[in-house]
Amino acid sequence: MPTSKPAVKIGVVVHGPEVVDSGSALKVLSYLEKFGSTNAVLGGTMGRLAVMDAGIEDIIRISPSRRPSQSIRDIQPDSDIIVLLNQAKTRDTGMAFGTKVAAHAGATRPIVHIDCGGRFTAVFYGNMKAKEIAKTAARDLGLDYLSPPLPDEKGISSDSSIVHDGDIVKRRLTGVRPGELISINGTVVARATSGSVEVWAQKGRITDIKGAEPKVHGLEKLSDVDLATAVIRSGNIRRTEAKPRALECKGNGAALIDHCAEDAFELAEGTCIAVTVGDDTTAIAGDILSRKSIPVIGIVDGDIDGLSQRTISPKGSVVIRVEPGFDDIMGRRVKEEIFEGKNRVSLRASDLLERVLEIAGDRIVQIERL
Repeated sequence: MPTSKPAVKIGVVVHGPEVVDSGSALKVLSYLEKFGSTNAVLGGTMGRLAVMDAGIEDIIRISPSRRPSQSIRDIQPDSDIIVLLNQAKTRDTGMAFGTKVAAHAGATRPIVHIDCGGRFTAVFYGNMKAKEIAKTAARDLGLDYLSPPLPDEKGISSDSSIVHDGDIVKRRLTGVRPGELISINGTVVARATSGSVEVWAQKGRITDIKGAEPKVHGLEKLSDVDLATAVIRSGNIRRTEAKPRALECKGNGAALIDHCAEDAFELAEGTCIAVTVGDDTTAIAGDILSRKSIPVIGIVDGDIDGLSQRTISPKGSVVIRVEPGFDDIMGRRVKEEIFEGKNRVSLRASDLLERVLEIAGDRIVQIERL
């Protein structure tokens, strides 16, 4: 009596909010079930908001927050094949992303890359089954089946965007549009003046950004940057829209979020309020924390870059605008005098606000209660 072949176990790493907001993630996940069982996790930070907004946490696991390459390593022990699913701005950026993730993942399973923005599928160190899935998916979903860059001697597709020249690291960005903001690890460092941008670093410091107008104040905030592994973006952190979905706040105490907005979920987990330092940090962290109804006390100076299209803040938030250039100074004082050098403190929201206002003092230009 013939026996049926065991179903293929497909681990899916979903990256970015766009593929979720557009509905493509659910469409592809449903499609992949024809090949076997699927287990989907999120890779990246901002996609978490999209999954929460869509209410599909039971379909795509969002915790803990991991980079795509880390998510691949996490999921591969229970997978026969890994599918990397995202929606890039262009085909070039999509292939560059897949190549970089595959190079850093150190995967022991074949990786099928499905890009709904670049409209292609590709396979990294694949076997016959992986190639069959990629080619069939390309045909059924109206995508192109492409070959990734040629592998190096270790069988890994090389990441040609990074060049090491002695102690200088050069990283070339793809898919950049003139006028877009360039951010490194969440900090805006430049605005593109051309479609060809290259970032140089030496001994952990950014030394030059070619094809862009540097933002000195942003560069001053970065220290000890590993340019090869840093998260570098061009453009807004979320290019698509969705209706925010808020959950009830059940925490206690306060968190400090100082120029690391995309880590707001982890930093404010279990708290009932957060102090945010910087205009973009306040905008991004406020948007993120609105999903957990955690209000923010934002310290800003009006120098917003607009890295996020959204300006949503949870009910009960207070934005304190200080004189130009003093938001960072106030932030340092808040950390030293209220948080005692840490990122958490046990204080009621009303007491925290009173102390922050006291520190800001006569540097306050405006107070906005939301």
